[in-house]
Amino acid sequence: MQNKTRPLSPHLQIYRWQLTSVLSITHRATGLFLSLGILVYLAWLIALLNSESYDTFQMFFQTIPGRLLMFGWVFSFFYHLANGIRHLFWDAGYGFELRTTYISGWVVVGVAFALTLAFALGS
Repeated sequence: MQNKTRPLSPHLQIYRWQLTSVLSITHRATGLFLSLGILVYLAWLIALLNSESYDTFQMFFQTIPGRLLMFGWVFSFFYHLANGIRHLFWDAGYGFELRTTYISGWVVVGVAFALTLAFALGS
């Protein structure tokens, strides 16, 4: 017999997204994206053995989709790095206050974008 007085768990129609949950999901997604990037990097290293394959890689990364992928990998790297440093502070017991959590979250996002843009403009 079903108990009709049980509360429903929150679902996407009523769930209110919070910065902390978005940052957590983004951290996991960037980790996955970086893992896929390692495979592309290994394929690029193997392509160094053959000039035709290497030229194909070089041509692909000069296209808009190739540049977007590179931009995404660079952003993922800097975001994952900055958020990892944030987690190290948490591991040491600092930054658990709600206000501090939100400030450090926005700092992570800002640092990731700033470093990505600096890297893109510098190369």
